[in-house]
Amino acid sequence: MSLRIIFMGTPEFSVPTLRLLVDADHTILAAYTQPPRPGGRRGLDLQKSPVHQAAELLGLPVFTPVNFKDPEERRRFRELGADVAVVVAYGLLLPEEILTGTRYGCYNGHASLLPRWRGAAPIQRAIMAGDRKTGMMVMKMDKGLDTGPVALTREVEIGETMTAGELHDKLMHVGAKAMAEAMVKLEMDDLPLTPQSDEGVVYATKIDKAETRIDFARPAVEVHNHICGLSPFPGAWFEMEIAGRPERVKVLGSEAADGSGSVGEVLDDMLTVACGTGAVRLTRLQKAGGKPLAVADFLRGVPVARGSRLA
Repeated sequence: MSLRIIFMGTPEFSVPTLRLLVDADHTILAAYTQPPRPGGRRGLDLQKSPVHQAAELLGLPVFTPVNFKDPEERRRFRELGADVAVVVAYGLLLPEEILTGTRYGCYNGHASLLPRWRGAAPIQRAIMAGDRKTGMMVMKMDKGLDTGPVALTREVEIGETMTAGELHDKLMHVGAKAMAEAMVKLEMDDLPLTPQSDEGVVYATKIDKAETRIDFARPAVEVHNHICGLSPFPGAWFEMEIAGRPERVKVLGSEAADGSGSVGEVLDDMLTVACGTGAVRLTRLQKAGGKPLAVADFLRGVPVARGSRLA
């Protein structure tokens, strides 16, 4: 026996869950994903989402509605006759008619320990806030923003130098296994739901480009968390003069370091930088249009003198 599942997801984060559900011999009736977006070097080619590409390789029907305002889209969803919809980073709001359009409703894989970090950017926000653990939760969706009751939780430790990219990759596999387990329990009618606490609610707002510049006046631990939380995308950055003109340099890795000095002062030959309190060592950097480089390789091409100031 297997479940009849509608899968709803868009980025690479969603793909392991789709594949694991297929491997578990569930019947995937269709994959819903966001429509193809302009891409390519000139932005002229339409790029299918990672879920779209994976679903086609698996021979699954793919639907790409812009939203679910069209009654025909809602009717098509209901008439698939699914037992459940599995949602992982889909990116579209689901109206109540979709939330209740299957036998068991919609179950979402969310990358945080709810109710902390509800919303769009839970992985980045957890690291930026200095959290030492996060996780994946399988939650039955309701009309609120990540407010539904929780069915299953898997915790993950956040290492001191772990980046958002590294945590993303770990959570997407943890989440896939958690969702597969939840679907087994659902099929056996053994998936209890626990309401979320009303305490400890924090929202993970979308990352704004205006907050990506590094502020070395902040304490070193906050600067470090900021860098790790925005790596590799969109990337925290500072500005410095290269070949006689100011350029942005992304910082994709850092670590705690000893030292003190004026805010933004370079303290040694390995890019240890003074912060408001303490210092950080910048370990991985990228010039505009260049490749990410370890600090020693970066400094061979862009010498940075001790005593200079980064801003």
